Amino acid sequence: MLASRLNHLTSRLQVLRRCSTTPGRQQKEKPVEVHDPLQANALKEQCILVDENDRAIGSVSKADCHRVHPQTKDVKLHRAFSVFLFNAKGEMLVQRRSVHKITFPNTYTNACCSHPLHEIEQERQESNALGIRLAAQRRLNYELGIPTDEIQPEDFHYLTRIHYADAGDGVWGEHEIDYILFLQKDVTLKPNSNEVSEVRFLKRDEIDDAVSNFSAPLTPWFSLILRHRLKQWWDNLNGLKQFEDLKNIQRF
Repeated sequence: MLASRLNHLTSRLQVLRRCSTTPGRQQKEKPVEVHDPLQANALKEQCILVDENDRAIGSVSKADCHRVHPQTKDVKLHRAFSVFLFNAKGEMLVQRRSVHKITFPNTYTNACCSHPLHEIEQERQESNALGIRLAAQRRLNYELGIPTDEIQPEDFHYLTRIHYADAGDGVWGEHEIDYILFLQKDVTLKPNSNEVSEVRFLKRDEIDDAVSNFSAPLTPWFSLILRHRLKQWWDNLNGLKQFEDLKNIQRF
């Protein structure tokens, strides 16, 4: 039984790895010291390791969470979140990740994608995804400069979780159970240039044209969510409750 489940999961993740919109060529890993100092220091943060059912099983550095194993191409499974931010008019914020980013630099993605941290006790809280919400509040402030008093944890609409993997450039990749958070609110933006090189709001009816004309690829998680769920959710910003699935983990 266990072997059958593991074989099924492995097969599914192999399919997900092929969903990448970023170049898949193998690169030689650079010493951490050659990267941007702020980004290199962030690799010391402790992410929350989870099993395939999102049960916390320990912690490991962000660097070790994102390194692709040179032989198996596996990446350690950890907990993450993705925030989709909409203004009062229903336009969605898209950001371009800075060239300084170590994982998926210079790519387009949704408003904020990051991790709850094991060393922050409050972000380990699992009831009502409170730890995730607090982490999202913290990262929106850090990446986009949104004042923390403009967004409260209860403002996020937690929709579901998505399990995906992507081998990235062959050195740095992703393997996450990703909590999907929607937020509709007009906020103050002051992007951190070390994290974000561009922000723009897109209308629902222009998303396909905009993506096709982007001058850089999408992150694999944004591409996956856009392809499978985002448009339906976007069309129902005032009725998201019907799409909540807090029990199951989506594996496309």
